[in-house]
Amino acid sequence: PREEVAYVTCTYRETGVEQPDFLATIDLNPRSCNYGQVIHRLPVPNLKDELHCSGWSAGDSCFQDCARRRRKLILPSLISSRIYVVDVGTQCHAPTLYKTIEPVDVFWKCDKGHLTVPHALPNGDVLIANMGDAAGNGNGGFVVLDGETFDLKGNWEVQGGAPPTGHDFWLQPRHNVLVSSAGFVPRRAGYGFNPEDLHKGVFGRRLNVWNLSCQSLVQCFDLGEDSAPLSVRFLHGAEAAEGYVSCALSGVIYRFFKS
Repeated sequence: PREEVAYVTCTYRETGVEQPDFLATIDLNPRSCNYGQVIHRLPVPNLKDELHCSGWSAGDSCFQDCARRRRKLILPSLISSRIYVVDVGTQCHAPTLYKTIEPVDVFWKCDKGHLTVPHALPNGDVLIANMGDAAGNGNGGFVVLDGETFDLKGNWEVQGGAPPTGHDFWLQPRHNVLVSSAGFVPRRAGYGFNPEDLHKGVFGRRLNVWNLSCQSLVQCFDLGEDSAPLSVRFLHGAEAAEGYVSCALSGVIYRFFKS
């Protein structure tokens, strides 16, 4: 069925407004008098989180399981490293905050920080990519939330297997592969672009290919200095074995495929 609402993360970063970020609910019903308008705002409890990408608690790979309907939305924070779980299933037009995972738990249990993109795994757990460690140094990889309780389970990748930086990822279970991008070192570039950082290793340059079941890094592509590969997408076909990654600094879009 056609979607009735859209959820958009909204941030006040660098606006001078001292208010918490919020999740906006937008009416998508063309027959509604509020069509295309924000009909609800859910502010988070803390300041300066910088809500980044949102993701469902269940993906297409487990969507046919009635127990894993898309009833929760995962909101990781780029600056604070806090994770919010929002209930959108009880009342889709007026979501409520379901659970909060504090940064100290992410720091101590996973040695990760600066969280970016969440996606659901085939087993129902939630995978969240990150760009650095608690101090903002480069340290890519992933943290995992339990798909039922949304408790923090720990790191996803095998010990010692994290790439230098991280940002986005996409997975293709039918080919047992996950592809992640590089992003940048948050301590150096997280507070705005500085041309003096070019050619100093601040911006990532790798496209990483993972064995999904083994949770291990199996291949890396060097896309060039200061390419800063960010968004990664597979084609939307269930059997697709190819996709694209876009680079923020070089402006290049690369196609990757299974040979």
